[in-house]
Amino acid sequence: MLKLRDICAGYGKSEVLRGVSLDVRQGEVVTLVGANGAGKTTTLKALCGLIPTTGGSVEFGGEKLSGKAPHEIVELGVIMVPEGRQLFSFLTVQENLLMGAYKHSARRARDQRLAEVLQIFPRVKERLPQLAGSLSGGEQQMVAIARGMMAGPKLLIMDEPSLGLSPLLVEQMFEVVRLVASRGTTVLLVEQNVFHTLKLADRGYVLENGTITLTGTGTELLANPHVRRAYLGH
Repeated sequence: MLKLRDICAGYGKSEVLRGVSLDVRQGEVVTLVGANGAGKTTTLKALCGLIPTTGGSVEFGGEKLSGKAPHEIVELGVIMVPEGRQLFSFLTVQENLLMGAYKHSARRARDQRLAEVLQIFPRVKERLPQLAGSLSGGEQQMVAIARGMMAGPKLLIMDEPSLGLSPLLVEQMFEVVRLVASRGTTVLLVEQNVFHTLKLADRGYVLENGTITLTGTGTELLANPHVRRAYLGH
């Protein structure tokens, strides 16, 4: 479904990614893990067209993404839930959700998709009339994911969904990700919470200093001595 081949990208003269390659197959949960500054968010920005690539290629469903504008990539079904939620705090929860269905193909099925999303997120349904800025951090993250689902994604990309949440809410957030995936949505997950994300993922990639250093199933990476030593403190 998604293929990154030897991607190079960065900011100005600063190269962050140095030949990153990864694959996401339909129906999978794939995770990209690594320390702060490893290039995880930069990888997502490059594949979503938010920053230009300086080398390599990105394909989705056999179509080349490199050079496309972000809104064109969204229309193809690649939706990102950004780090930090980035909700419209002065709008209600319902208005934020409807903003997620702005793309042309999503508008036609907006009401049906809203009903489906609220079935997945009953807590969000309870908060529909509230201003998004009045919600707790965990509730805001659920709204951000629900808004992404409103676009009818073929690939849902989540950037640090557990960031800033309490340990209890982290557990709940990974249950939400698991539920979304169980409904048939393909997920690419970027997370610093290595233990939880590898337990959830079908496959994973370890990104270090802008380069993929390890890949395998979630179970294989959890058992890998380097991963255990560098990211799990074992």
